[in-house]
Amino acid sequence: MAVLVLDKRKRPLMPCSERRARLLLERGRAVAARRYPFTIRLRDRVGGATQSVRIKLDPGSKTTGIALVADADGNKPAKVLALFELQHRGKQISKRLTARRAFRRRRRSHLWYRAPRFANRTRPQGWLASSLRHRVDTILSWVRRLRGLVPITGIATELVRFDTQALERPDIGGIEYQQGTLAGYEVREYLLEKFDRACAYCGVTDLPLNIEHIHPRSRGGSNRISNLALACVPCNTEKDSQPVEVFLADRPTVLARINAQAKDPLKDAAAVNATRWALYGALKGTGLPVEASSGGRAKYNRCRLGIPKTHAFDAVCVGKVETLTGWRIPILDIGATGRGSYCRTRLDAYGFPRGYCIRQKGVRGFQTGDIVRADIAHGKKAGTHIGRVAVRASGSFNVQTPTGVVQGINVRHFTLVHRSDGYSYRGPRLLPTDKSEGIRRGKVR
Repeated sequence: MAVLVLDKRKRPLMPCSERRARLLLERGRAVAARRYPFTIRLRDRVGGATQSVRIKLDPGSKTTGIALVADADGNKPAKVLALFELQHRGKQISKRLTARRAFRRRRRSHLWYRAPRFANRTRPQGWLASSLRHRVDTILSWVRRLRGLVPITGIATELVRFDTQALERPDIGGIEYQQGTLAGYEVREYLLEKFDRACAYCGVTDLPLNIEHIHPRSRGGSNRISNLALACVPCNTEKDSQPVEVFLADRPTVLARINAQAKDPLKDAAAVNATRWALYGALKGTGLPVEASSGGRAKYNRCRLGIPKTHAFDAVCVGKVETLTGWRIPILDIGATGRGSYCRTRLDAYGFPRGYCIRQKGVRGFQTGDIVRADIAHGKKAGTHIGRVAVRASGSFNVQTPTGVVQGINVRHFTLVHRSDGYSYRGPRLLPTDKSEGIRRGKVR
């Protein structure tokens, strides 16, 4: 992927190739400014010519795809500069709020009387739950961050509307629909994402997939989305009109998984519906021109250009796309981790204190969440370990590496790589192989 570039006064310039960035660093004309995403700062240049660059977004309830694309210029087609996939932490926020509510209720249970205060808890128009507001704020935060690193001239986002009523009942219509959201998300595409583009019964992923009724129609099964699954042709033929309990009598684990997966609630669709206009309004507030596009258009562009299915590649295909080059680049995975907790007490399973955390965040120049490098020459832990650090007051830290946790490394072995900023980074991740591209695209008849 391209290397982001800043001039001498820390103003964004056009990204350059990795080879050019390496030469600038070796010759002393530039210094490293950021590790993730990798950015250099020129030491001998102020200002320069820039092109039109757009940031494209594919918002999701759990993962948002982000792409930096240089617009077409004359005979030059549009070119992808960088790809990111941002993992949200809405579920963790929801769990923490639930735990905090339980602690608050336990404290109040010791009071003889407390006057009701429900009248003070008013919610203004446009209010969003913390787990949903986090999704909007995190995307907006990265848009602002990338604007400081790349000369962004516009934004393109996918303004998706999920028709949850039609997903539950495809045959709904007339007065039954009442005032639900009128716009759809195709049932086939929803099932492909729900079952990970694989047969629900055997798990095969490289064959055409049919829509299958879990409880057969001949035995009273409905067309509700909770009764639909994906099956390859052999499994669909073998199951025929048998009840799923009979067909999977010798595979109880698969039966339990299908029952749980089929009745998976539409929380993800509801989260996207609840935040789509809040996100669009926040992007408009940046002052940049915002292009809103549909999910169907992004899918059409992706299939027409032969691009595999990932969140980042969906972002590349958002909006008007004629031709595209440079999309075969690695993807940087970004995970929202938060900036720690105010709670200085660790609790057991029953909510009672079992230990106390240190009162200060930093220990000998490091804090939990920093990305560090530990070089150990001798002993059982000899080698180079790179990952997120968890500090201790004793000066013996743990490092979370891609292969596991390395515990008890003395602080003298550490070198700071990237200061904690509320996110974890992994990658850049390589592209899927040609075989997996066809698998991920999937087919539904």
